[in-house]
Amino acid sequence: METIIGCTTRPYNTLPHEEAFARIAAAGYRHVAVFRGSDGMPVDAQTPPAAVAAVRAAAAAAGLVPSMLLGRTRLDLGLDGAVDDYRRLIDNAAALGAIRLLDCGIGKPTLYEDYFTLMRRCAPDAEAAGVQITMKPHGGISLTVEDLLAGHAKVDHPAFGICFDPGNIVYYTLGERRPEPDAPRAVPVCNSFIIKDCAIREGKADVMVTAGDGLVDFPRVIGDFARGGFRGPYYVECVGGRTPAAVDRDIAFTLGYVRGILAACRSNTEP
Repeated sequence: METIIGCTTRPYNTLPHEEAFARIAAAGYRHVAVFRGSDGMPVDAQTPPAAVAAVRAAAAAAGLVPSMLLGRTRLDLGLDGAVDDYRRLIDNAAALGAIRLLDCGIGKPTLYEDYFTLMRRCAPDAEAAGVQITMKPHGGISLTVEDLLAGHAKVDHPAFGICFDPGNIVYYTLGERRPEPDAPRAVPVCNSFIIKDCAIREGKADVMVTAGDGLVDFPRVIGDFARGGFRGPYYVECVGGRTPAAVDRDIAFTLGYVRGILAACRSNTEP
């Protein structure tokens, strides 16, 4: 089975989604993760069915599968309200055609236990809808690999997994933690991988760099994942380009870069 290497719409967040889809497809991708664009977040818990169908159709018209959706939790609504909201989000993700719902956790320590309760209550709904929830390192509840592993154990459901985002591990710890030593431990619980690098300049972290231009050793990290049995999906989230033309170049380069690393991993494991 071919490994999915997709691209998020984040590099084109100054453009409407239809144009982002067309550019991502032109760069050689066949899968897209839907993030916010200049026209807002096109699919969330409140999006009407016709609007969800329109986004799915726009991706298909460009030749893309919208296989991941960026989501969020609404614990400001209270636990029961947040559960209802997240169940609607799961339904909309499934209607979009997404098999992954990317979650960024939560930053308020007083809500950590509510967050895990929310995920335990919603994971069966995700499983029934054919959607995998995937929580990435994003500070707060998911700052380090230890936090991610602990969160995975607390939810303890096959529809809840971890997204490995090596750039965010560097970003949220200002380089004090590196993803390379942590990768082998994370592989067994990961159901997605974000291609994101991070540079530290004058004490400030920057993830708007193209993979290979920052601190992350992608051949090592992706190699550890591949050798550990991880078969994707991978999604490119950030690149260094600031104009649409520069982003076009950078996402095309990154697709070839990741494919090259995976090919090298396969050749090194063949008898």
